[in-house]
Formats: sequence, C-alpha cells, structure tokens
Amino acid sequence: MSQPVLEAREVSKHFPVRIGAGRTAVVRAVEDATLALQPGRIVALVGESGSGKTTLARLLARFYPPTSGEIRLRGKAVRGKERDYHRDVQLIFQDPFGSLNPLHRVRYNLERALRLHHGVRARAELNRRVLELLDRVSLSPADQFVDKFPHELSGGQRQRVVIARALAVEPKVLLGDEPISMLDVSIRLEMLNLLDRLRTEDGLALLYITHDIASARYLCDDIVVMYAGRMVEGGPKDDVIASPLHPYTKLLIDSSPDPDRIGGDRDALFDSTAEDLGEPPSLIDPPSGCRFHPRCPFAMDVCKTAVPPRTELPNGQWTHCWLQQEETR
Repeated sequence: MSQPVLEAREVSKHFPVRIGAGRTAVVRAVEDATLALQPGRIVALVGESGSGKTTLARLLARFYPPTSGEIRLRGKAVRGKERDYHRDVQLIFQDPFGSLNPLHRVRYNLERALRLHHGVRARAELNRRVLELLDRVSLSPADQFVDKFPHELSGGQRQRVVIARALAVEPKVLLGDEPISMLDVSIRLEMLNLLDRLRTEDGLALLYITHDIASARYLCDDIVVMYAGRMVEGGPKDDVIASPLHPYTKLLIDSSPDPDRIGGDRDALFDSTAEDLGEPPSLIDPPSGCRFHPRCPFAMDVCKTAVPPRTELPNGQWTHCWLQQEETR
C-alpha cells in the first residue's frame, strides 16, 4: 500500500439544532470516523440512509469543518478552505439535475473550472480542453453536446458532464455521493464502468458512497460499513461480503438481492425480518454502547454500556463488535 492521498483520522461532526422554543440539541452525525483513500483504489462506503455517509463525504470535501479529529491530504493536516485542496479533492453529487447551473451551457460549466483552477484564458485552448473532457466521459461527438443547456441532456449525460467538470481541475481524489442512484437502471452500469476506467487511467483515489451492496461489490476494492454515524466494519470487499463480522453488515448483505450468493445458513443469521428489528436510532439521543444493540438479536449486556473496540483480522478485515472480542479471547 502506498501512502494515502486523503485520510480522515478519528473525525466527528456534531450539528446543533433547535428542538423547540429556546431549546437546542446536538445531532451526532459522525463519530470517530477513520478512513484512508489510496491512489488507484476505490473504497465503498455503505449503510442505510441517515447513517452519516454524506456527512463524511462533505467533511472530506471540506464543506464542513470537523468538530474533532483531523483531515490529512498527502500526509499533511488540512486547515481552513484552500483552493489547492479543492483542486485535489472533488465531490460528485447525487443529483445531476441540481449539480449544473441551468442558465449556462455545458461549455460554460467546464470552462469555469479551467479558468479558476488552471488560469486558462485563450479561447482556442479552452475549446480544445472542453472537447477533450467531453470525449473522456464518452459524450461523443463532443461538439454536439458542448453548446447544449443542462435541460437538453438526459440524466446520464448530465452526470457525465458533472464528472467532466470534476476532472477539469485534475483532481487526485473523487468523492462520489451515490452518483448513480438517480439515474435510469439501464445506464448505471455504464457509469460504474466510467468511474472504474478513470481510476485506472488517472490513478485516482475514489470514495463511492452507496446503500447498494451489489454495485459496491462490482466496483470497489474495499468496503466500509457505517451505522448511525459510526463505522462498524471494513476490509477487502470479498472478505467483508463472504464473511461479515458485524451483525449489521450481515443484515445488509442478507437484505441485498444477489442470485449468485449461496447461503445455507442465511435463515440462521436473523430469525427476525428487517422490519421486526425496528428503525435506526435518533442521532440526537443515540443509544449508549454499540449503537446497533437495540436492533441486534445477538446483543449482550456489554453492548449496551460500552463502545466496542476495534478488532482486526490478518486479512485486513476489521470490526467494532463485542461478539468478535469475545471470540478472540
């Protein structure tokens, strides 16, 4: 493994909110998250809606300052909002319809990034680079798309323009916040293949945020699972999917459609359905100890009182679960 391009070290984010007249509370959206993105590798961040995935991506993109912990770029701690940082780290939003200025043509959206980050001013050079970017994201022939407005493009075409705009600044890291979830099923595979090609050609580090285990397995090298603001498991994708260590990861995999999975003991994993396990907890008043314990059929007394430490396996897989602590004793 080379040195990570981008790291989060024990990062937490708390948001103050009003809950009534004169009363405030704190949403503990992310707690003690640690993540490393390597050049040429894709990490999938998976979990239910509200688990903190998008908040972590926005912390890595420096849209929010962390409440505690540290963001590091190329081994150096990041302070403040620097243009150089945003040149290296680009966030691809979930909604391609809201990511582009509807009043401007595709050309303007791409040229603006080239002007701001690379100081390109000459008309001929701007035109050449814009056409090259559109070709890279398979919008060909490029001259048929460059002068269109966003509303004249399909959802998949818009998302390709969004990716082209991110590539215009020549980043080292792409953060994809569910970049295919709002696209037609028929073009999702094309988008996944495009992201895979870009990481191969440019050696990009890529964080792929999703709630879909199947697409994570197709695209990524490693999987990290979040639940209620905390990371609960991670490691090489095949190990995590074939032998999940945390009950929540088992629940995610069990609920994901996968015709190739052969699981003779699937019914033994959970006697209850996902609905019977209840809803995720409030992050204003999260459970003590392991945050999954109110829904976990294997919860022990210690799970209700103490946050489980990290357990690591020789294959690179890790988890925060008291069950694994008990097994290693």
